[in-house]
Amino acid sequence: MGARTEVLADPIVAVDLETVESLIEQRKLGDRIKRLRLRRSMGLVELGEKTGLSASFLSQLETGRVVPTIRNLARIAMVFSKDLSYFFHAEREALFRVSKKKDRVRLPQGDGADATYIAESFGILVPDNTMRPCIAEFLPASRQSGFRPSVFQGFEIVVALSGGSLAVRYGDRHEVLETGDAVYLDAGTARVYAAASDKSSKAMIISLPRKDALSGIPSPAYRRSLMENGTKRQPLNA
Repeated sequence: MGARTEVLADPIVAVDLETVESLIEQRKLGDRIKRLRLRRSMGLVELGEKTGLSASFLSQLETGRVVPTIRNLARIAMVFSKDLSYFFHAEREALFRVSKKKDRVRLPQGDGADATYIAESFGILVPDNTMRPCIAEFLPASRQSGFRPSVFQGFEIVVALSGGSLAVRYGDRHEVLETGDAVYLDAGTARVYAAASDKSSKAMIISLPRKDALSGIPSPAYRRSLMENGTKRQPLNA
């Protein structure tokens, strides 16, 4: 007779109920359920009618006084079109960052007296670089050459904050922004920003790279804009 092969079963581990309840508390299931309900402006009674659970039970669930079963969580998840895993994913920590004016550095761009603008970046506020905010003060010297931002896949918001008028050349289009005016544009086209008079103009510029641009593969529209506009150098006052 051949040798018998023994199959070893995985050991059975006893579940510590305190550990389970601690996990549920860490994930704050009750808070998540309540947020979902309030976003829909839904009362406990209405949620109870949709899930088959009593309003009293749901209230205890939201306040952490009872431990939900997977079946009950699944019922609630279906009402809000959520996957069951929604209740167990770690929540992203809320960000709140402050950039004080006195702590920011103003960097003149250009050679000495020929500087065209002064940059004041606070991109450090955005950890994942999904947005690049900057305050730029365009000096009168910028009227001749202007500031030519990089062409990239994404969008840009420009808000005229104070001072003189701000000239914006976008491809063949020329606009002048006064204090409080704003423009939203596709950053895949060459553009120029400059003071429109002999008075400095301060503006907020927020660059918003497209998410798919992170792949490093340029879109056809982006490649086309580089070919058509990337090498053009027109005078601002043309």
